[in-house]
Order: sequence, then structure tokens, then C-alpha cells
Amino acid sequence: MAAPKLILASASPRRRELIARLGLTPDAINPADIDETPAKGELPRDYAKRMAREKAQAAASDDGFVLAGDTVVAAGRRILPKAEDEASARRCLDLLSGRRHRVLSAIALRAPDGSIRERLSETIVMFKRLSAEEIDAYIASGEWDGKAGGYAIQGIAEGLISRIQGSHSGVVGLPLYETRALLKAAGFDIA
Repeated sequence: MAAPKLILASASPRRRELIARLGLTPDAINPADIDETPAKGELPRDYAKRMAREKAQAAASDDGFVLAGDTVVAAGRRILPKAEDEASARRCLDLLSGRRHRVLSAIALRAPDGSIRERLSETIVMFKRLSAEEIDAYIASGEWDGKAGGYAIQGIAEGLISRIQGSHSGVVGLPLYETRALLKAAGFDIA
């Protein structure tokens, strides 16, 4: 019996690197182009799960399983944006400085028959209190560009994080424990 096809609904190089850690290479990359605007009053956990499901549906295929994910940085009930400019990155870092926040990483696996399985990883991240110089240096690095919450844990920002409780890979963008469980349940050969 042939191995099932795997389609990754993401152009993120980080997600490709992470899925490779499970010994898998997607048969296709089909980034989902959807409206990622949170609904009015939508809570971060619900938003992350909805985004993963909608991305899986948008990249649907009849001949393979579609794996989609979404990572949300939340301060309380507030969903932090993907930093698109220095000002938004600085606002995120100012808000996260010296406080705990949650990173919610949702994944959805859509089967060829249209059924969807999903999982959610929740990680608590604590930034040290950041000085103005540390924020300026991080902004100058450009590492924040396009990143949820204005930082990338897999880079120099990791040196600014005093504590993490949960999934490091989930904060990067694909929680490997949850992803492995979903894929294994769907019949993928994972060691």
C-alpha cells in the first residue's frame, strides 16, 4: 500500500524544517491564502483553531492529506498581530516586556474525504524586562518581520526569554508532539 500524500498548506520554511524533524517531506506545498482577520470578540484559542481549519480547507485536495497550522501570540484576551513594520514590532515587544504571554499553535489535518482532525498546543513564554537598548537592537535585527507577536523564538529573541513552559516547536510554528500524533492517527509512517 502506498504511503498517503502529504500537502503542507504553508510557505513557511520553519514549518518545512520542523516537519522534516519527524522524518517527513511534504509531497506538495500549497500555501492557503485566506483572510486572517480575527472576528469581533474572537478569543485567541478559538481564532488559532479557526485559522488552522480554514487554511486546511482552502488548500483541500482529493488525493492527499492537507496539514495546516496557525500560531497566535496572545497577551490575555488580546491577539497580537504579525509585525509588519518596526512600529508594530516595537509595540508588541513593549507589551511583552517583563510579562508572561501565551503562544497558541493550532494544527489541522484534512483528509481526502473532507474530515478534519485538529490539535492545539498552548505554551507560556516569559520575556525578561527589556531595556530600550535591547528593544532597539532587536528591532535593528529585522528578525521580527512578519512574526506573530513581533519576535522569533528560534533566533536571537531566545536570549531575551527567561522561561518557557510548553512546546518550543509550537512557538516556532508547528508543535511537533501534536503534529506527530495527528499524522500517526491518519496512517503516516512516523518512527
